[in-house]
Amino acid sequence: MEVIDRLRENISRVYMGNPQAVDLVLVGLLARGHVLIEDVPGVGKTVLAKALARSIDCRFSRIQLTPDLLPSDLLGVSIYNQQTQAFDFKPGPIFANIVLADEINRTTPRTQSALLEAMAEEQVSCDNQTFALKRPFMVIATQNPFEFEGTYHLPENQFDRFILRIDLGYPDRSNEHKVLTTQPSRGALQHLEPVATAEQIIAAQDAVVDTKIDSSIIDYILDIVAQTRANEQLHLGVSTRGALALSSAAQAYAVLCGRNYVIPDDVKQLVVPVLAHRIISKSYLNDGEMHGTARILNQILESVAAPN
Repeated sequence: MEVIDRLRENISRVYMGNPQAVDLVLVGLLARGHVLIEDVPGVGKTVLAKALARSIDCRFSRIQLTPDLLPSDLLGVSIYNQQTQAFDFKPGPIFANIVLADEINRTTPRTQSALLEAMAEEQVSCDNQTFALKRPFMVIATQNPFEFEGTYHLPENQFDRFILRIDLGYPDRSNEHKVLTTQPSRGALQHLEPVATAEQIIAAQDAVVDTKIDSSIIDYILDIVAQTRANEQLHLGVSTRGALALSSAAQAYAVLCGRNYVIPDDVKQLVVPVLAHRIISKSYLNDGEMHGTARILNQILESVAAPN
């Protein structure tokens, strides 16, 4: 799809890290999902999110999630208008098309929960009123997994609202050399021009829904999900919402690859980023650290036969 190729090329002008991460963010956008980018500071999480937002001619907002941030700071607030003698609702930064929620685990659970309705229903309820959010709508959240002081663990139901969790990793030496030489976040990012309109993104999202996914692929996804529920190393397997997320992401990945049908390799590519944050290993319960979810999922992939 031409619009996706333009987005990928435009983002790569300023984000010089893992190209697979760019594709996964685009999968989240096409599947009308939300993406959690989880990695150490300084590897380009914010640059990647900003590059996507600037590549689309739509409204973008960045929210720095701090411990003192209130839900009203996120959603908006009603202010009394003396002229009309009525309360006027002033929308908050959540009323944008691409929302960057930076350091999501630094804000309180109360504020984190304010994101849930927006992420799940594409709407906001405030002061007994419900406001629909305009398409396209996507939350890109970032967090540092190794910083525990002054942070709040995201509850499982909020993790489940993210269709993908991405680990960027460090760039290779040649790309890191380009970053140090050009410093794209200081110049090129500010001058990045949109290469797609909101209407084109909505049309691409609608095309994902029409992407063919054979019943054998559906059975393959259900076999993987069933194995997570029966695996002795896991305390919690994948829910039905997780299976639906994997199906939708596979359709989006097929469109990203220029196909109108899903193949088993689409599912294999997405099992870890879509499902790893939706399962809980027993080792996590024992020592309080996340261990082996990707390894367990890869073992399950090897044990489940893919359709021909």
